[in-house]
Amino acid sequence: MKQMMLPIVVLLAILIASFSFLGQGMAMHDQVPAEETKFHALQNDYFIINKVEREAAATGSELNQQLAQIQNYPSTLLALKLIGVGKILTGIFFLLLSIAFLLFMMPIRLGTMMKK
Repeated sequence: MKQMMLPIVVLLAILIASFSFLGQGMAMHDQVPAEETKFHALQNDYFIINKVEREAAATGSELNQQLAQIQNYPSTLLALKLIGVGKILTGIFFLLLSIAFLLFMMPIRLGTMMKK
């Protein structure tokens, strides 16, 4: 009976990891619409200002910091989307791995039960 406990513990660890990855990926994807809204609001606030004023802004001023935020936002959004998809796919892979593990262990378990 102790021999059968190890595969069950391994299976539970794989299932916990898969649901963890799925949850993290879904949370990252849920963050994207809110971040896109912030990004568009930031763009609207910046581009509403006259072009002459934007170009005449001093180095390190609030306008230049705002422009730097606008330029960095797409990479943040891309990271949220791609890493989120990666985590979801990793979770799905672990779930499929646990199903394959169960299918592999089923005949072994059935054989030991039939021998008794």
